[in-house]
Amino acid sequence: MLRTILKSKIQKAVVTETNLEYSGSITVDSDILDAADIIFNEKVQVVNLDNGKRIETYVIPGAKDSGVIGMNGGAARCAMPGDRLLIMSYVQMETKDALGHTPKIIYLSDSNKIIDKK
Repeated sequence: MLRTILKSKIQKAVVTETNLEYSGSITVDSDILDAADIIFNEKVQVVNLDNGKRIETYVIPGAKDSGVIGMNGGAARCAMPGDRLLIMSYVQMETKDALGHTPKIIYLSDSNKIIDKK
């Protein structure tokens, strides 16, 4: 049996921009993506801590060390600059593997700099 397990989580990312005219997705600083082990086009769940909205979208990498967290396309209607987000990706695993799995959790500062990793 496969179980869907948390693979990666970016804690308290702060939205820096929105772009309604883009075709969709969330843009995330490449350094943050690397630390969280999230790749280009990977599906993520985004939870807005300020308004409670939850969406699923895919990731596009932003400039390294830019701190960019951008909501694009329809996702831009779910957040505004300054909102805090959780960004999570999942993986499917056999139960025996899931029991020993530890997700990567990345903690960000208010300026979207990595302050801790677990």
